Amino acid sequence: MHTTQAIITLVSEILDLEPTEIQIKTYLIRDLHAESIDLLEIGIAIQHRLGIAVDDDQLFLKDMRMIISRAEKDGILPLDALHVSYPHLSLERLQDIVHDLVLGPVVQVQDLIAYAHYALKVQS
Repeated sequence: MHTTQAIITLVSEILDLEPTEIQIKTYLIRDLHAESIDLLEIGIAIQHRLGIAVDDDQLFLKDMRMIISRAEKDGILPLDALHVSYPHLSLERLQDIVHDLVLGPVVQVQDLIAYAHYALKVQS
């Protein structure tokens, strides 16, 4: 199964939604109302179904605000620090995330897909 479809399917199963309700730009928490237990299940499901190691902190961007704060304190451009910490995300996506942080949790389905693609590439 294609990685994108596999992730959409597992998210829909875990959150008890129709796959058609989930797009790549859908926010896990804002739009789908995923809770922390759901995120844990999604991480485990990605690990098992795709056969990749999953770091929940990296997958769900848990340290993003801390990385930005530390970068600003150290005189480093936040985007540079974020790109080092989240190499699976493009600079364009990171810019979107930084601008979007004020609205709340920023993880979208596309971020899970990018993580999986990156992990599969590194693994092979």
